[in-house]
This record gives sequence, C-alpha cells and structure tokens, in this order.
Amino acid sequence: MTAAERLIRYAKVHTTSDEDSGKHPSTERQRDLAELLYDELRSMGINAYYDSDNCYVYGKLPAAAGYENRKTVGFIAHLDTSPEASGENVSPRIVDHSGGDIVLNSDSNIILSPDAFPELKKCEGQQLIVTDGTTLLGADDKAGIAEIMTMLEYFTNHPDIPHGEIAAAFTPDEEVGAGTVGFDLERFGADFAYTVDGGPLGELEYETFNAASADITVTGRNVHTGLAKDKMINAAEIACLIDRALPENERPQYTDRRDGFFHLLKIEGTTDSCTLKYLIRDFDDEGFARRKDIIRSVCDSVNARFGSDTAALTIKDTYYNMRRVIEDGNMFTVELAEKVMRETGITPIIQPIRGGTDGSSLSFKGVPCPNLCTGGNNFHSVYEYACVQSMEKITELLINICRSEDIPNKEVP
Repeated sequence: MTAAERLIRYAKVHTTSDEDSGKHPSTERQRDLAELLYDELRSMGINAYYDSDNCYVYGKLPAAAGYENRKTVGFIAHLDTSPEASGENVSPRIVDHSGGDIVLNSDSNIILSPDAFPELKKCEGQQLIVTDGTTLLGADDKAGIAEIMTMLEYFTNHPDIPHGEIAAAFTPDEEVGAGTVGFDLERFGADFAYTVDGGPLGELEYETFNAASADITVTGRNVHTGLAKDKMINAAEIACLIDRALPENERPQYTDRRDGFFHLLKIEGTTDSCTLKYLIRDFDDEGFARRKDIIRSVCDSVNARFGSDTAALTIKDTYYNMRRVIEDGNMFTVELAEKVMRETGITPIIQPIRGGTDGSSLSFKGVPCPNLCTGGNNFHSVYEYACVQSMEKITELLINICRSEDIPNKEVP
C-alpha cells in the first residue's frame, strides 16, 4: 500500500481532538485510528504496543544483523486533527493538478486556487489529495503517519536491507498541546527522533515557537438598560477593550518568518460575563516573556479602572523553542536529515516552525527531535491538500535516513 493510499484510508477516521474536554485522550474517537494502526503494525510483523489507557501506539523494528550498535532512530506522528475545521465524514479524493483552479465544492463555491494559495503552483502537473471542501483533510498529521507506516512496511518486505533499530510512535492530542502528556520514553526507546509533521517537500525544522495560552474571564454587572447609568459594567465591551489594547499589528495575519504574535482564538459572552482565549507565540525567550507581561498589564489596567475582580487572567505555558536543545550537542540530527535529503534529491528548506510539534516537548525530555515535511499544505482548513508525489519522496527520505551510514553508534558506557 502506498503512502497516498494510506492517507486516504486514515483521513476517513474521525479523530478531531478537543481542548475543553478535560480528558486524555481528549476524544475517544482517536482510539479508532490508534487501534487500526496497532493492528496494521502487528500484521506487518512489527513488535507493537498499544497503551490503551493513554492512546499511544508504539512500534519497534529490530536492527539488521551487524547494525545493533547503531543509535535507535525514531519517527513520530500524531493521531488527532485540529478542531479548527471539521474532521468528520472526510471525503478524500485524488485530482490531477493542471495548474488552474480546483473546485472542491461547487454548491458552496469552495475553490482551491493558485491565486489565493500561490504554493499550489509548485505542484503543477502532479496529483493532489483534497476533500469535498466541507472538512479538513487531516494530512496534519495523517500524511506523516502514512509515510512512517509505508517506510516500516518497506523494511519488513526487504529484510536484506541493512539498518539500525527503528522506533515509531503515534500520539494523541498534539493539536491541543497535550501530545506527550502520557508519552513513554522508555517504551519508545529512541536515542533521537524526527516528528514527521511538517508541510511542503523539503521542510526541515529544529526551531519552534515558545507557546502559551492566556484565558481571560471578564465579570460585568448587568442591570436594566433604562437604569444603567453609573451601575452597569458591560463585560462584552470590556472584552473588546482588552483586545484593542493589544498591539494590532502583532497578530497572525500581519506576521511571518520570525515574528511572534497574539492570536484571539475565541471570544464569547454577554453583558454579565465574557471570556477570551489567546494564543501567545514568540521564538525569542525575552519576547515571549514580554508578550505575557503585556497581557498581564492590560488586565491590570482593566481591574484598576473597573474593579479588582473584573478581569481574571490565567496564563499557561504550552511548549518551548527546542532550538536550544538541538544546538546543545544534537545538531547531528539536523545535519543527518539535511545530508540525506540532498542524497534523495530533495532541496532542504531549513526554517523555523511557525507552530509547534510533539518534538518540542520530547527534545526537552531528552530525545532531540527535529521536524520533517509531510507533503501537506493549508493545514487546519477546508483548503488542505497533500501532494502524492511529495509523499512518495518523503517516504523514500525516511527509508534513506534509516539506511544512512552516518547514524552514529551508541555510546559505550
């Protein structure tokens, strides 16, 4: 089975996560894909383990004879899809991209156009996996899962190919910042790893945002509008004041490259009470701290004006920039991937991730974990797509990483 065929199969499994569920995994439906992968690994003859309590799937392929001393390389992809677009009843299909518009849904006039998405031009003459325009595709990160599984199948079908020990893991809840909450490092057993969770062909990343969430609850005082003078405190209006007080040009739609931002993810409420949820992102530690101080200062100003209990703020750090871990003695992981990319005919695109991966957390837990491309694009959107030819090339890349003579040996105690 090809990686593209696997993506189409996996995309049909509803695995959207839910950051408000208060559970881990955040949604029971993620277990459906976990169990499917566990069965598929076992059918390949791979030593697999399913942690049914936490919804993690682990697989291990022993080293070929004579390669037992090599460091174990691992590959990780996540089961869940983003709650920012529907992941239910996904209808994936393959289309030939001739260079023009791709009509995803004629009824709703949902069109995947190179005018709106210039990156499409790089895929002219190739095949794309798309949806019917009513859901996301789930290439983030089911394309990564498909490529890892296809790589593993290659080695089980070619036992004569030399390689060191290979580890694989599939995690829940990455999209809601909880992908490594129950991750078993010992069970995984990798000395270093790669998340296969990036975008277009060639992406190689070892720097992520520092990330935090900020939840603000605004408490107002509602009275009859005819009697409101000097009595009413309108929580909805104060919520708008808070948002306007944050730097307008430091939002996702106005930033790129190494810019950080504040992102108003959700706002809802009434005159009585209103809640706001922000994502705070910055590559730089000082900038990250500054952004958290700004949002604290805004809430302090609101409380000074309207009363000390008006704006209740909770800030929670989610993950940190893994660059410091990779550069501290682990750059071989990046150098290995870059070299193998070139040998595979892929031009490396080394850049910061304007986001995060499970690799951010795992790097700080002792497993350096840069990020590799998947061949997907327009993630978290009904305009999401994956390039079939890119997926084939990325599968080849994973195979070649495992075969590389540049993987160092384990350190002898």
